[in-house]
Amino acid sequence: MTKGAEITRPAKHLIEGLRGLGAATIAGTLGHMGFKNPHMTGILPQTHGKCICGPALTLQCLPQRPDLFSEGEYADPETQLHRHVLYHVQEGDVVVVDARGDMRSGIFGDMMSTYFKGRGGAGIIIDGVMRDRPNVEKLDLALWLKGWSPNYHVQTDIYPYAVNVTIACGGVTVVPGDIIVADDDGAVVVPVSMAEQVIADGQKHAEWEEFSRIKLMEGAPLQRYYPLHPDANDEYQAWRRLNPVKPG
Repeated sequence: MTKGAEITRPAKHLIEGLRGLGAATIAGTLGHMGFKNPHMTGILPQTHGKCICGPALTLQCLPQRPDLFSEGEYADPETQLHRHVLYHVQEGDVVVVDARGDMRSGIFGDMMSTYFKGRGGAGIIIDGVMRDRPNVEKLDLALWLKGWSPNYHVQTDIYPYAVNVTIACGGVTVVPGDIIVADDDGAVVVPVSMAEQVIADGQKHAEWEEFSRIKLMEGAPLQRYYPLHPDANDEYQAWRRLNPVKPG
């Protein structure tokens, strides 16, 4: 039996609406909404040029304690909870792991990563490290990590404790089913309840930035075009009528 509760996946239009905004626009938009730090700090892209957007499946790790954990009792593979978070993976899902920032325990290796890709997962984000880098890189997965280690997941000081529970990752709370957007700027967390507003505000920002970028490249005044000054709004609206937003 698979351990861990099933998540509630957000509506597809929310995923598609957030996908094109990018982590920076989303982080700034959430910041203006009072969500001051949605960015998972210190967790860096390992495969540049990747951009993912999908619901979070979560894995929580804890420090090992002899009365609660013994590797000898971990002999049965089906007791290994890092396997079980992968059993929940559906196409487009993002696995997010609270590995406590541990730099010595490689949470997943090439075989687990191969299974994840075969399930259609979008990407893996770990506040910690993975192992088997040469083989994992051949899979061309979207990964955000703190680094790599040759050690397996319970070799040192931590062990997987719970699947699909609320965790902290990179200093940010992640609730199972939250929408994760990650690109070369890093990974951000969007609560489902805030997604509609993030999309609406973020799209407006992205639209006028397109106009402002053109003007700044022409050498126009920064004071007028970034941020877009109210006096330049009529000029922007006239440009927009000639350059309507293309349907997503």
